[in-house]
Amino acid sequence: MKIGQPSDLPITSTPPAASGAASASAKAASQGAAATASRDASSASVSVTVSAQVRTLTQADQSESADVDMDKVNAVRSEIEQGTYVVNPEAIADKLLANAKEMLDRTRS
Repeated sequence: MKIGQPSDLPITSTPPAASGAASASAKAASQGAAATASRDASSASVSVTVSAQVRTLTQADQSESADVDMDKVNAVRSEIEQGTYVVNPEAIADKLLANAKEMLDRTRS
């Protein structure tokens, strides 16, 4: 999932002009450049070939059951919305320490 993709169009800034005619011509030039960039971006294409092995792996991933227990997610979501969800700081600390220990053990091996 991609979030917050930057625009493909170039960002142009126009310095303040002394006269209205200069400002209008600068604005027209800026719009023309943006239209050209947009047209160039939409006409570009890339050919991609996916191997049979990748297709097989993709189908296998889609056929497997989800790793997310939606019943538990919905239960926690409703507890949060109702304000009854209780955070167990000891359990969080224990998990953080266990994960840190596991990471350190991996780097030492």
